[in-house]
Amino acid sequence: MSIFPAIDQALEAFASFVWGPPLLVLLVGGGLALLIYSRGRPYRHLGHSIGLLSGRYDDPNDPGQVNHSQALSTALSGTLGLGNISGVAIAITIGGPGAIFWMWITALVGVATKFYTATLAVMFRGCDASGELQGGPMYVIREGLGQRWMPLAVLFAVAGLCGMLPVFQSNQTTQLLRESFAEPLGWVAPGGSLTFDFVIGLLIAVASAYVIAGRIQRIGKFSARVVPGMVLLYLGMTLVVIASFWEQVPAAFALIFSDAFSGQAIAGGTLGSVITVGVSRGAFSNEAGIGTESLAHGAAKTREPVREGVVAMLGPIVDTLVICTCTALVILLTGAWQQEGDIAGVTLTAQAFSQVFGQFGPILLLLMVLPLAFSTIVTCWYYGMKCYVFLFGGRWQGLYTWLYMILIVLGAVASLSAVNSIIIGMYAVMAVPTMVSTLLLARHVNRAAHAYFTRMEVAKREGAEASQ
Repeated sequence: MSIFPAIDQALEAFASFVWGPPLLVLLVGGGLALLIYSRGRPYRHLGHSIGLLSGRYDDPNDPGQVNHSQALSTALSGTLGLGNISGVAIAITIGGPGAIFWMWITALVGVATKFYTATLAVMFRGCDASGELQGGPMYVIREGLGQRWMPLAVLFAVAGLCGMLPVFQSNQTTQLLRESFAEPLGWVAPGGSLTFDFVIGLLIAVASAYVIAGRIQRIGKFSARVVPGMVLLYLGMTLVVIASFWEQVPAAFALIFSDAFSGQAIAGGTLGSVITVGVSRGAFSNEAGIGTESLAHGAAKTREPVREGVVAMLGPIVDTLVICTCTALVILLTGAWQQEGDIAGVTLTAQAFSQVFGQFGPILLLLMVLPLAFSTIVTCWYYGMKCYVFLFGGRWQGLYTWLYMILIVLGAVASLSAVNSIIIGMYAVMAVPTMVSTLLLARHVNRAAHAYFTRMEVAKREGAEASQ
């Protein structure tokens, strides 16, 4: 329960306002426009991403800080995790099962959006205050659109500083530990303990500081080692649950599709509210059009911007179409979403797994949540630091890191409502400069994509002729 209800209500009102119809049109409509403008060409080359991730095209002498696979792992570590677990639960709680359908829509058009934003992040890289090559929406705007568009770049960087706060991850990780372990074991009284939350937040902050000390190189290596294994573990858990209720799977999908256009599954539900919740949670999950993923993809070692765009397209597919769908099915099939009581966020997902795994459900979920939430926290520090340096230069970077550590602890003791509203609201603000600049510069991506894929097709044809 929040100790500042007035602040919670104000933040909820802010999030609802910025996620109004204009932004929904910009994100979904803009992504659809990019899909049509590209004539679907990026979708036809998804298979090329496998070759890129295998390292076949890597050159250590190329500009950038991390290779393609590390860039994707870093971007995924910023999206995979509590956004897929707690975020989906929040979407169903607030918007009903139909919200999942609109999350799918954001992913389908988000494939095209990420191709353009990641390509631009490499194409229009710029140097920061220390002379290091950087990518991201603020550099795309500065280098691609010029100085007269700098207010848009500043807007993204300011929103990024707030939207990349670690409060959501620390809040939901602490909630899972407290409600699934500390309270049942009698360590804390039901209803929570500020002391317990503070200690957990402090431990997360100390561990994060160690990885953050290695900057993007250590974050990239950590993410590449942790993310794939945790994703496979989570998918295995969800498949066991889905298999246990396999006869009800068609009905669950039918409920998602029917509620997507009715909103009847939520009290006072309307179609607009379902769409808003689905699109906002989908954007929070896969970050297509938000611009945060461009901060990671812009660090890729490559001289071919289109290559990183192709790699980035895998993000919405893995994140939303696969993992979020599995989470949604677990919650719907077990009936956890219809249970009485004030159950929200990661606790709802934990209860859903308990329907099949019993008391081991929360334990198995925790084994997956902790590494992914941790990787998201350190990745968001990297994103926030890039925004900080863009705004203030290289001065007092240590101050930002210390403030970030403090916010990890504060997030652990804050209310879920306030935390959710702050992050979702700032994601909406970030989407405006990202989508506007992407649509204005899309022609550069089309030209580069045409040249790159034409070279690929010619090389493939020549290789086939030489082998005959």
